[in-house]
Amino acid sequence: MNAARLIALDILCQVENGAFASDLLDERLAGLDSRDAGLATEIVLGSLRRRPQVDALIERAARRAVNSMEPEVRNALRLGVYQLKFLSRIPAHAAVGESVESVRAAGKGHAASFVNAVLRHVPSPPVRYPDAETRLCLPTWLWDSWRRSYGAKDAEAAALAALCPPEPWYRLPPGVVPPEGAVAGPVEGSWLIRGEAPPGARRQDIGSQAVVGLLDLRPGQTVLDLCAAPGNKTLQILEAKPKVVVAADSSGARLAAMPPVCPRVRLDAETPLPFQAAFDRILVDAPCSGTGTLARNPEIKWRLAPADIAAHAARQREILANALEALKPGGRLVYATCSLERRENEEVVLAVAPGRVVMTTTRLPGREPGDGFFAAVLS
Repeated sequence: MNAARLIALDILCQVENGAFASDLLDERLAGLDSRDAGLATEIVLGSLRRRPQVDALIERAARRAVNSMEPEVRNALRLGVYQLKFLSRIPAHAAVGESVESVRAAGKGHAASFVNAVLRHVPSPPVRYPDAETRLCLPTWLWDSWRRSYGAKDAEAAALAALCPPEPWYRLPPGVVPPEGAVAGPVEGSWLIRGEAPPGARRQDIGSQAVVGLLDLRPGQTVLDLCAAPGNKTLQILEAKPKVVVAADSSGARLAAMPPVCPRVRLDAETPLPFQAAFDRILVDAPCSGTGTLARNPEIKWRLAPADIAAHAARQREILANALEALKPGGRLVYATCSLERRENEEVVLAVAPGRVVMTTTRLPGREPGDGFFAAVLS
């Protein structure tokens, strides 16, 4: 029994109970052979990205609703179908046999023959899916939201981009030499590295890197990075050699995991900030729904509801209003999210400070490289 597939089945079951796949993959795959780790990552995230398509194929073969099956059974089928129908390099006998064995290993041996039968009768793509939401693997409300905001063409491009593994963008600080074959990105210091990254490089999406540039940093400035963890943007800010950088976050554990490169402050940004001095530059990397990161966090699609967007927006308005109180006259604040929802983006900045918006920009997956991001520059 392949360890990667056993781990993958357990992770999918835990994700159904609220865990995040990327966190579990980092935790469970440490020390595993690189090929097995790569397989587990691919089948977990791939089956989550394409869940409506995979479930439609299962239900055609099983003639039963996926949700009527035991968690271990439906998730073993999801992993098996994804390997059979979306990964050309996996032999069919391996995908079927290992799925059957994983069900037995999970204590559901009574379902082994059912899993075997379903996988042997799954129709092969191309398949006519019943609707655009299944074809694009988006919940109806999110597909409708994106079409209203960006038009059908760009919304579909964003949905299709979310079905593909994210490209390996890196940040190379000054002095770090890019490896042979690396491709320079549109943001200074950004590189697309498909092989082994050099020492000192850090994985950071190109959209994330583009946000920091909007601060227009200068040496000698004072900078507040609000909602700073895990710290990639903080490290990028420090490259500009400001006089003072303060990294703040509500999570003590996430702050403790950040490199100790500057003062770190645990605070709740939804309440007035505790700083007496004002800052020349403030980055508000606001907590959000994360709908711009569906390629790397696909389970978000199946957990969010419209009410969650409204709750995020209410929190974001409080954070932005408090941050503006800490900005020096003539200073610059960048409000950013990795959300594609206008209620978390344009509507937040217009509700809090309509007269202080200098510019806004949106990066849309499928139109621009990397994750989706929104950013507004306020003065």
